[in-house]
Formats: sequence, structure tokens, C-alpha cells
Amino acid sequence: MSRRRRHMDALARYERERRRNLSALPGPGELILVLDHLKPGFNVAKIFRSAQAFGVRELHLIGIGPFDPAPAKGAMRVVPARLFEQFDESMRLLAAADYAVFRMVAGGGPALQGARLPRRCALVLGHEEFGLSAAAEALPALSIAQWGGMQSLNVSIAASIAMYEYFRQHAGMS
Repeated sequence: MSRRRRHMDALARYERERRRNLSALPGPGELILVLDHLKPGFNVAKIFRSAQAFGVRELHLIGIGPFDPAPAKGAMRVVPARLFEQFDESMRLLAAADYAVFRMVAGGGPALQGARLPRRCALVLGHEEFGLSAAAEALPALSIAQWGGMQSLNVSIAASIAMYEYFRQHAGMS
């Protein structure tokens, strides 16, 4: 199959799943993930899959174009996604809903594992190469404590760790 054909098939799958996503109900938790201009082809679908596993309320996709939903394994059908062109559109909605918003950074911020996450919490994850939108820089930062030699994690892995920590704190896990 040609590369163009695979691309067209992925776009068709995306459009089908986007239509199905319109009827998705909020997850049981109150955590919202804000995906700020992530590369659509690599991590977004994987984050959907983890978001379903951890009961995330919804995902905010900022400036993210179509992506192949196949790696989400159907999670795009059940985890609500709100699409925004600009970062501040998502922030206005979160502020109106009284959410505490934190940006996830690769080192330099207080450790996520030691922070007390509010129940109504949104975590902003940025592009692995270009980082976060300039407007996100004013948000309080959290980072994932690491002991190895790597300075950062893949964004889908970081999102999963952050979701787990929220779940651990708010679902009574020990």
C-alpha cells in the first residue's frame, strides 16, 4: 500500500472517530489533560488510550490536526475531546469551571509525586521539541522526578505517569 493511501485511510479513520467522539461522555474523574500542539502522529492516540484507563474527564487538544486513531484502540470513542485552535480558549473554559491548571515540565519544577493535586485539576503537556505555548509559561510547573540519566520522558509516558499520580491521590489507591 502506498504512503499516500495509508495517509488517506488514517484521515478517514480520524474523521469517523471524531464524529463518534461527539457523543462521548465525561470520564468519572475530574482530571483534564490539555495537549498543547503535540505532534499528531505519535502520541495523541496513545494518550487517549491511557486517559480511558484512568477515567480522565476529557482531553483538550490545542492546535492538533488529524491523527491516526488506531493506537487509541477505540478510546477516542469514549474519552471526550474538545478541539481548540488557541491555548487561551481552553484556559478560559477551565477557569470558568474553577480548575487548577499546572504545566508539566521536564525538570525544574516541583515534583509531581510530592504535590497535592486538587480534585479539579488540569495538566498541560507540550510538544516534545518545541515545548508549551508562551501563555502556558505563567502556569505553576510540575515535573516528574527521575533518577536515571535521561532528562525527559516521551510525552505519552509522562501523561500516563501524571494520570496515575492523580488517580492514586483521588481514587484511594495506596
